[in-house]
Amino acid sequence: MGFDAGRCPNGHLTYPPHPRCPECGDEQTGTVDLSDDTATVVTWTTSYATPPGVREPNTLAIVAFDDHDVRALGQVTTDDVAVGDAVRPVHVDELRDPAAGIREPASQAWDGYRFEPVE
Repeated sequence: MGFDAGRCPNGHLTYPPHPRCPECGDEQTGTVDLSDDTATVVTWTTSYATPPGVREPNTLAIVAFDDHDVRALGQVTTDDVAVGDAVRPVHVDELRDPAAGIREPASQAWDGYRFEPVE
């Protein structure tokens, strides 16, 4: 599983991917895997009132990928983050506790990506 952004024939990228490009309206027919790329924290916040099964506190960041014109929102692996920090996506098996939700745990995927500061 990659950290995929959608790409239209005109080269526009969106995360998450969309059926149609929000910029030009063309169908997004390709993807770009951002899982090995670095990004810069644009802004961040920490939530202390999280949904069931989500860690508390939960720090989130909007990041801009350095080599692509695309931004993403996601959890951060640490609460020690600042605007301008370099981060990279890292895969985690569970973004939230499957037993804490109202859905059957096997009914959906629980893995995904968090952003980890680059040393």
